[in-house]
Amino acid sequence: MTVVDRPTARLWTKPPPLPHRPPRRSLLHRESVAGYLLLTPWLTGLAAITVAPVLYSLALSFTDYNVITGELTWIGLANYERMFTADPRYWRSVQVTVVFVAVSVPLKLLVAFAVAALLNGRRRGAGTLRAMVYLPSLLGVSVALAITWRTMFDTGGAVNQVLGVFGVPDRSWATEPDTALFTLILLAAWQFGGPMVIYLAAMRQIPADYAESARIDGAGRWRILRSVTLPTLSPVILLTVVMETIAAFQGFTAAFVFGDGGGGPEDATLTYTLYLYLRGFAGLEMGYASAMAWVFLVAVGALTALIFWTSRWWVHYPGGRP
Repeated sequence: MTVVDRPTARLWTKPPPLPHRPPRRSLLHRESVAGYLLLTPWLTGLAAITVAPVLYSLALSFTDYNVITGELTWIGLANYERMFTADPRYWRSVQVTVVFVAVSVPLKLLVAFAVAALLNGRRRGAGTLRAMVYLPSLLGVSVALAITWRTMFDTGGAVNQVLGVFGVPDRSWATEPDTALFTLILLAAWQFGGPMVIYLAAMRQIPADYAESARIDGAGRWRILRSVTLPTLSPVILLTVVMETIAAFQGFTAAFVFGDGGGGPEDATLTYTLYLYLRGFAGLEMGYASAMAWVFLVAVGALTALIFWTSRWWVHYPGGRP
């Protein structure tokens, strides 16, 4: 009997090659392109309204530029040399600004922290009380508020009427050289609502177990504040210190109103930004004002970096530093 060989069935067949297609772009790449396209209007505005003028001011700082006549003369570092060696009013503005920032920022943050600690808790009417305390900060440091504040501290104003009860003689606190800056500092400290809200929100996030454990160990109220509350809030305190320091350096409106637009009396309210305005727009020395602005930018940036550098010794993050 003859055996016929039958072909073995193939269990797998190689599929035919697919037509060649160009590799598709990844989803992440396409989303990035779409995101940048949506950001194009904002990026265009940033370049045209912010970046370009900033770079242009840097170029102007090396020139003698008159805004009215349009005359532009390259003078190199003459503006910076004049600023540091031949302009006593410039150093007066630096002195006033440093004193204003060094006193008003700690005072403002101290008041904000104290009020937040008093308002922290679940008591009846707490929400209404917090809103009333925060209400003055909604006004901002506007011209109307600065005029009102100056009137309160002027001769016969509300402050003098209150102090007169205690035998303090009537005087114009806002227009005398030795007290004008003090009234500006009080006005800045009175605007404590912003950091107060931040501190209050942060305090409500502190677990109650922390304070309870400290009480079990015998810690009193001040010990809890120093060893529990302040270390826990230190990142938030760093945030407010940086924000309020930068804002204080930029103070202009109140100083303009108190000093009648010239930094008076006797340059007691001549802040840096006010003097920059006077040189650039009143004196028509835009090149010199641009040089002042760049020195201001570098100084504030360096101070901010210094604050962040020192934070390694007094700021405590949960789980260690990021």
